[in-house]
Amino acid sequence: MYSQQQLPEADMAYTILSDLKRVTREYATAATESVCPQIRQTFTQLMDDTLKLQGELYYCMQQNNMYNASSPALRQEIDKQLNQYKQTQQKTNQFVQQSRSQPASISPGAIAQQQQQQPPAFQQH
Repeated sequence: MYSQQQLPEADMAYTILSDLKRVTREYATAATESVCPQIRQTFTQLMDDTLKLQGELYYCMQQNNMYNASSPALRQEIDKQLNQYKQTQQKTNQFVQQSRSQPASISPGAIAQQQQQQPPAFQQH
């Protein structure tokens, strides 16, 4: 008779964790690309719920020695990246506010100027 082998518990949990990470990325993409506010809100809620579930599974796996966390990052590097992201967010907010106050269309020169002001990690190549 045919016997079915099952994955060890740790492998099964890791597979589910990986799938939750993938689903979270897909919900984030769907929310970002949604034009309808209600659909965007639905995908955002689904993403938040999935992130919560992913976090709970990760914590459970870590407590049962099924998942080794990566080595800690240097606080200086985290602070540096956070400051760069905050600056980019401020520039983006300023750009959006200017665009809303100016009904004229955006010229290609203005887009090029905005891209030059972004940190290198955000420039398109």
